[in-house]
Amino acid sequence: MDLTSLLIFLAIGAVAGWLAGVLMKGGGFGLLGDIVIGIIGAVIGGFLFGLLGLQAGGLIGAIVTATVGAVVLLFVVRLIKKA
Repeated sequence: MDLTSLLIFLAIGAVAGWLAGVLMKGGGFGLLGDIVIGIIGAVIGGFLFGLLGLQAGGLIGAIVTATVGAVVLLFVVRLIKKA
């Protein structure tokens, strides 16, 4: 992975984490937190989309996949915190 790919990967993670925080009405988690949530969300989203037979295409598809995964991650974390 070259430097450009790494920066794009981190940017997608940051955007997806921020969007998930906004959608879940929790606000942002800071730059580092948004990146971590977005990256973990990308893995979760890729897995979930794979189960459904869907594949993300392009930059927008990657952001959507990561955001969906990050929203699922935040939802599960909030369920666990309430229990």
